[in-house]
Amino acid sequence: MTDRFANPLLYRPGRPLPARVAVIGAGTIGPDIGYYLLSAIPGLELVLVDVDPDALHAASARIEAYVEKGLARDKVTPEQARTVREGLVTTLDYEAIAGADWVLEAATENLELKRDIFARIESIVGDTTLITSNTSSLPAERLFSGLTHPGRSTVTHFFAPAFQNPAVEVIDWSGADPATVEYLRWVFAATGKVPLVTADAVCFMLDRVFDNWCNEAGLMLTVATAPEIDGVAEEFVHAGPFFVLNLAHGNPIIVETNTLQAEVEGDHYRPAPVFGSVDSWLTFPPGGNPAAAPEVAAAVRDRLVGVLLSQSVDIIDREIGSRADLELGCVLALGFRRGPLVLMRNLGDTETERILDRLARERPGMPTPARPPEFYRTFRRHVLVDRVGDVVVLTIRRPQALNALDDEVNRELLEAIVEHEADPDVAGFVITGYGTRAFCAGADIDRFPSMLGDAAASEQYARDCSLLLTHLDSMDKPVVAAVNGMALGGGFELAMRCHGIVAVEDAWFQLPEVTLGIAPGIGALVVPYRRWPGAAARFVSMTRLGSRLAATEAAQLGVVDELVPHPDSLLETATARVHSLAGAVTPIPGGPVELPEWDEADLPEAMLAGLSPEVIAIIENAIRAAAAAETLGAALEVGYRAFAATACTEAARQRITEFVSR
Repeated sequence: MTDRFANPLLYRPGRPLPARVAVIGAGTIGPDIGYYLLSAIPGLELVLVDVDPDALHAASARIEAYVEKGLARDKVTPEQARTVREGLVTTLDYEAIAGADWVLEAATENLELKRDIFARIESIVGDTTLITSNTSSLPAERLFSGLTHPGRSTVTHFFAPAFQNPAVEVIDWSGADPATVEYLRWVFAATGKVPLVTADAVCFMLDRVFDNWCNEAGLMLTVATAPEIDGVAEEFVHAGPFFVLNLAHGNPIIVETNTLQAEVEGDHYRPAPVFGSVDSWLTFPPGGNPAAAPEVAAAVRDRLVGVLLSQSVDIIDREIGSRADLELGCVLALGFRRGPLVLMRNLGDTETERILDRLARERPGMPTPARPPEFYRTFRRHVLVDRVGDVVVLTIRRPQALNALDDEVNRELLEAIVEHEADPDVAGFVITGYGTRAFCAGADIDRFPSMLGDAAASEQYARDCSLLLTHLDSMDKPVVAAVNGMALGGGFELAMRCHGIVAVEDAWFQLPEVTLGIAPGIGALVVPYRRWPGAAARFVSMTRLGSRLAATEAAQLGVVDELVPHPDSLLETATARVHSLAGAVTPIPGGPVELPEWDEADLPEAMLAGLSPEVIAIIENAIRAAAAAETLGAALEVGYRAFAATACTEAARQRITEFVSR
């Protein structure tokens, strides 16, 4: 694979977002891809082509149903609905793809058919039109090597439902122009997707995980029923393999893909014969499957985990995909509760070795690890590190959680900063969130329920979460927050501790902790009143009510240093801000600070919203006590204690329990 930015939005494309896209194939996934593109790219003309008029009619009806559902749920505005409807063109005429910037094939998984389609496409479109295939298994080399201009072609493999599932594999094959791959990564990231680059192996990365997971389930039908296997599998995935196969009408897919993999990589990949003779399975909804006998469940569990780990180490050893992309892809695209390499870490070396040894005995030929276990489990899962000249850009990539913070994210950010800050060639850092929707949606609250009522544990938790932030306080090299969307709770507190903040104009900030019955405990009760005293009244209101602060207002208050109208220029502006702050980092004031009198007018609103007077009083007292503290460290300790005090209230117990249950 070629060198590239880990964050696709750092790439500077030579062309804009496409204005006209054609999708060939109005069957299962083509309309869903079309709806995603129409929804994500303003003003797009989407030409949907098929040889079957009934398929086109059904596709139009499906897209209209998506629009109506979105309107009913307030997920789609009337203006968005209008642009989707006006942008869709359905046709039987291939010639209608002329003038398209990008033609995407989503036809039947048949190599010769697809090659004929691509030859026909190339005879109609211009030399610079991108041509991609949604195949889940056929290598790009087989599909595109016969084209006159193969460099503008590759595979872009979507996952169902394509308009919702953020994952998409982009295949880096030998004939592709690197600019083609990088442009597609940029397009996907700019339109809400998570592009995962894979090598041009049969079944690529994620399908070889999913297909072999399902195939192994089929082979295990000799010892357990489909519902029993699904029940065991739900320890690892949100829905078992047979339930998912029914949803996707996937039995023929397993036959097709595993036959292809067997032809290339060995007979141990042959599909279970049962997939060729059964149309659907007797299954139950997730959570409703009968329990297998303990010894049966153990055997099924070992085989399912074994094949998952076997495929994962093979993907890494053969460099089909990266460790971080494999982890994230299994969660986003396939619905695993955690990625396979984290599962390996949690199992431990002894148990991992036992499971893989058992698989090797029962399934000779299946891949085994080529490297020590530590290699597979030791990597950055959530933070992408890029170098842009003399600036290190750190991107929080947890799109499934709106880039929320947890212990691992905090540790990875801190480790990356420590790794680079002593380098004399590094001028400073930018911290941003992945994509265009969220900078950081705060802290995961998974650990909160266990701390409720325990003041000491809650206080230490807040202190531990602040290790990254207190390190930022001590730095001489500047760190700039590039706020690309919402910044909530701990995410806003992270941005506050950066030495500069730049934001897109439609970004917004919020301290919603009070709505959960807790105080913002890692700086928001301290830092704003020292850095931006003129905005003190606004911050008091935010902590009382959990109200939003628009980036435009934040700029007026001096909280945001610079606004940019579009995400395209955000990271460039942030790196420029790093350079302007070089040698001029201003520490957060350490001594006592004056607080203005604040308006009590919003308290009735807080009461009407059902917010806790006890929690609000703790917040207000902490703001006053922190402002009077003799040092910044002492002021921060006030905030930690305030968080702990609110964690012991009945309001916190009720609100957090309700939130977690939802």
